[in-house]
Formats: sequence, structure tokens, C-alpha cells
Amino acid sequence: MTTIATHNAKFHTDDVFAVAVLLFIYPDAKVLRTRDENIIKDVDIVVDVGGIYDDSLMRFDHHQVGGAGKRDNGIEYASFGLVWKKFGEELTGSKEAAETLDQILVQSIDAGDNGINTFTPTIKDASPYLIGGIIDLYRATWKEDDNWDERFMESVGWAQWMLKRQIKIIQDNIEAKDIVRSVYENAEDKSIIIMDEKYDFGRESVCGTLIDYPEPIYAILYRSDSRNWQVVSVRKERGSFEQRKPLPESWWGKKDEELSDATGVPGSEFCHRNGFMCVVESKEGAIKLAQIALNA
Repeated sequence: MTTIATHNAKFHTDDVFAVAVLLFIYPDAKVLRTRDENIIKDVDIVVDVGGIYDDSLMRFDHHQVGGAGKRDNGIEYASFGLVWKKFGEELTGSKEAAETLDQILVQSIDAGDNGINTFTPTIKDASPYLIGGIIDLYRATWKEDDNWDERFMESVGWAQWMLKRQIKIIQDNIEAKDIVRSVYENAEDKSIIIMDEKYDFGRESVCGTLIDYPEPIYAILYRSDSRNWQVVSVRKERGSFEQRKPLPESWWGKKDEELSDATGVPGSEFCHRNGFMCVVESKEGAIKLAQIALNA
């Protein structure tokens, strides 16, 4: 049986997620929490303890002098990142998915464990509630039973659920982006990209892909949750809310009959007050709204 060793006593987000990943790869492994070097030297996999980073030897510590390396953006690797670097692609099924999860999850946890700030609070005494706060919920208070090994494994279970869910979302988003690119490439009119009703990808996924191309101005999307259609303006660039061409200002903030009167399209339901999105009952109505807005 494979044995995974990590440190005992209080646990942290870093070692919790590192062990969570390893238990996906080695589901029958035994987890041993210890700092006894005589035990650690004979264990199959060592995480966040032991003073060695060598993935060929399955040693994933970062506390030694000099650390265990850093990414191009300067974020140092902690044990979660080291384990993810070795097994992320195997677990997610693609390099793109592994790199995406590293960017949105692993790096922030590694940074926190290495004492690196990744954000600056803009409001005094109002910091974001981070994943580390959730892991800390599994820790015992001074008035509770301090069975740290049991609490550690409970937190690992939650981390596995979270990882499994995040990987599923990333994998589906990658597939969605491939479909959006195909729709774009096959569209005769590339200024208005019309997604089929069966592809309820959401505006961030669709427009976040179309932003890579110069022609798209609007995307037309079906929403299965509300059973209506959206016309969404594509942004000029990532990290900005500025649209390539906002919907006509005369539509902004209007809804139902007032919006239908303003657009001339029956079934118009709502236009956001910032003009980046409007909702209509039918696909035909959405196409007509996009055409009107394009020529306005």
C-alpha cells in the first residue's frame, strides 16, 4: 500500500490540497501525519515536510533553504503547487486545464503559504473570505476535541469535492470555448455570433472567447434557466468592462412594454442600465435586436 506522509498537528490549506490531489491519484493510499524523520525517510510520498523537493523521489517540500522554485510571475511553489505541477495534467486530462486551475486556485494557495500577498484590500477591516478560511473551520478551537488527524482528513474530503467540481467546470469551459471558436469560424456574419439553443455556455464563456477575434460585436445566447435569449456586447479587452459597441442608449434600463416600444421588437424583456446586455423572448427577436443595435 502506498503511504503519503505530511506533518502532524495543525494543518494548512497547502498540505490539505496537496494530499487531496494525491488521494485522487492513489485512492487506496494511507495518510500518515508525522514529523519523525526516521519514519519519513521510508515513506513512499512526502508532502510539506522532510526538507526535500524531488518529484522523481516523490518528495514535495518547500521549507528548505532556497525553497522549491517559483513561477514566472514570482509566486513561489508550496507543496500544493509542487504536487499539482507533477500530477495536474494527469488529473485534469489536459495541459490547458491544469494550467487554468493552477492560475485560478493553486497559485493563490501557494502564495498564502509562502507569505506572498496577491491582492491589496481597498476597504479597511474588510478582507475577502478565502479558501483558507474554509479549511480553518475544520480546526479545533481551544474548547474542542483536538483530534487533528481526523479533522485533517475531513478537510481533505472537502478539498477533494472542491477540486473535482472545479476541474469539471474547467473541462466543460474548455469544450465550450472550442465550440464557440467553431461557431465563429463557420459564421457568415462574424459581427453577430449566434449560439445554438443547446449551448447554454453563459456570456462570460462565450464573450471571453470571442474577445480574441476582431469582428464580433454581439453574441446571441440562449438561457435555459429562464428560457429566453440574450444579446450581449463583446468587450474591447480582458480586464475591462468597456464594450466594442454598447446597445443603443435609448434601451438602457427599460423593460417589458417600454423596452419593446423603444426597440420595436415585441417580446423585449430587459436591457441592462449599462447597455452591455438585453433579454428577449425569442431567438428571432434577439437576432433582430442585434441587427438594430449594429446599425444604430
